[in-house]
Amino acid sequence: MNITCTNCRRPYPDTSAPYKCPSCGGLYDIPELEFDPARVDRSQRGIWRYRHTFTGLPADCAPVSLGEGATPLLWSQAFGQQIAFKCEFLNPTGSFKDRGSALISTFLKYRGVTSALEDSSGNAGASIAAYSARAGIKAGIFVPAAASGPKREQVENFGAHLYPVDGPRSEVTSALEAMLQEEDSPAKVAYASHASLPVNIPGYATTAYEIFEQLGCAPGAVVVPAGQGGLLLGIYRGFLALKRAGLTGSIPTMLGVQARACSPLWVLSTVGMSALGFITEGQTLAEGVRIKRPLRAGALLQMVEAGHGEFVPVDEADILPGRDELAKRGLYVEPTSAIVWSALEQKIDHLPGPVVVILTGSGYKFAARSK
Repeated sequence: MNITCTNCRRPYPDTSAPYKCPSCGGLYDIPELEFDPARVDRSQRGIWRYRHTFTGLPADCAPVSLGEGATPLLWSQAFGQQIAFKCEFLNPTGSFKDRGSALISTFLKYRGVTSALEDSSGNAGASIAAYSARAGIKAGIFVPAAASGPKREQVENFGAHLYPVDGPRSEVTSALEAMLQEEDSPAKVAYASHASLPVNIPGYATTAYEIFEQLGCAPGAVVVPAGQGGLLLGIYRGFLALKRAGLTGSIPTMLGVQARACSPLWVLSTVGMSALGFITEGQTLAEGVRIKRPLRAGALLQMVEAGHGEFVPVDEADILPGRDELAKRGLYVEPTSAIVWSALEQKIDHLPGPVVVILTGSGYKFAARSK
């Protein structure tokens, strides 16, 4: 299966669906993806055309799909340049999370899971709720009590049980883990974690394959909002796979964008591990990237050390103006996605072209709170 524990190097088990290594508690990962242009199934639409790249999903595993992927790449003028915007907010539930949720739900259903829990700031929860409904899996979604109303409504309308949790985002994960320990049948109750389970990373990598096909080449730079950083890591590994396949000779500069109020990846990449204890989990409109301790920080920092990217923080006062500038171009996104605008303004003169910006979540998810 080529999924191994990053700590003890043991392979992922052939049964059940643990979110962490049962032997040592380590994080599972798929560090290297393979892409073969001859195996792209062009009869399929969306992410499933790249099924051969989906490590962890057997060939006889029926897809759980809502039509995710195949999002448009739209060009628009910004800061004196033509910028390509990858419209991930046009996925079925309104966010990029659907690329990963399709694979997570497919995997869980194949492993016989009948009930799953997930914690989220909103988008991943709504996405897992939708794909669980599609898969016939009973879902429980933990979210911050202050999560955007439309995201909470999505979760409940998809039939999942909503667990609002008071306090910062980190408390949401703690509440879920506490419930997991209380379950009578842990073998049948899975933690459908978009942060811990590695099977969603190949789903995010399809964004890179689509960009490559849409441009006809690898971009010079890719700008991505980053909380846990799963999308950023998946896109990066997707371009690495394209390079190993001989389809491109270079890797784009990967620019991960964080809200300054909670910017651990920027802090760790600029100051180092000595600053770990000083990272804050401040309030921010960009709720989707309010992650104090990203689980895959190590892999993301290796990307920076390899010279393939950097992180940039965005001030709170610049988030809504960025959303408004994108809306003027017909691109209606939520604040979490809109942080890319300020990052572009800060870095555009230093980014090689063409520049692709990932717009991760729909503005309709924030509508109830923007009045």
